[in-house]
Amino acid sequence: MPIEVFNRYEHKYILDHSTYVAVCSALSEHMELDKHNRNGSLYEISNIYYDTEDSFLIRNSISKPVHKQKLRLRSYGVPGIDDKVFLELKKKHDGLVNKRRTVLRLNEAYEFIKTGQVCEYKEYMNEQVIREISYFLSVYDVKPMLFLAYDRIAFFDINDHDLRISFDMNIRSRRDELFLEAGHHGTPVVDDEIYVMEIKTSRAKPLWLCDILSEHEIRRRSFSKYGTEYINYISGRHAPFIAGV
Repeated sequence: MPIEVFNRYEHKYILDHSTYVAVCSALSEHMELDKHNRNGSLYEISNIYYDTEDSFLIRNSISKPVHKQKLRLRSYGVPGIDDKVFLELKKKHDGLVNKRRTVLRLNEAYEFIKTGQVCEYKEYMNEQVIREISYFLSVYDVKPMLFLAYDRIAFFDINDHDLRISFDMNIRSRRDELFLEAGHHGTPVVDDEIYVMEIKTSRAKPLWLCDILSEHEIRRRSFSKYGTEYINYISGRHAPFIAGV
């Protein structure tokens, strides 16, 4: 059964291709691939981000407040209208990320977000999370604002699955056809040579991981996929984001 409640720190890093290859090689001594990557392929994550008409949620987020939150609908690959997806409410307070999600069928998720009402609870739904998202929808008048997809490879610590490291690439977006079932096409958000690494854990990083970061001179930095796309969008920048620009 998929985990539906997360409380952890998520630290982000921007890598180029050569550093990405070197880090993946180093991680293989301590970590194992996510089950979705074990055949040697990447897996795809697609999201619809919801926001107010004036983009309040993302504008607030990129201003770096102590508390921020976002609502997104997520699928792995391109779903059909009756397939199960995740509706996620993600909050961050003083660096600690709390993510709460529930399984819904895609058509149920669309209707729930539109009306704030779930017609009937099913065994695969998380009722507490449904109530929390329903309250969020009563506070914020949101609509679909952005489709954002990327390809991922992820690792778990062999001895402690609390530690997860993921690498996202081929990040793309669109502001039309805001339906998950419409496909995974979009325009690049970042340069092809950029890899976004996220270290996710509720505890301190192990010493061996700190050594890898130090050896490759990898420094933590703030980065938001939705935030980067939004800044590109409002600035009229047509070229993808490049690290250091």
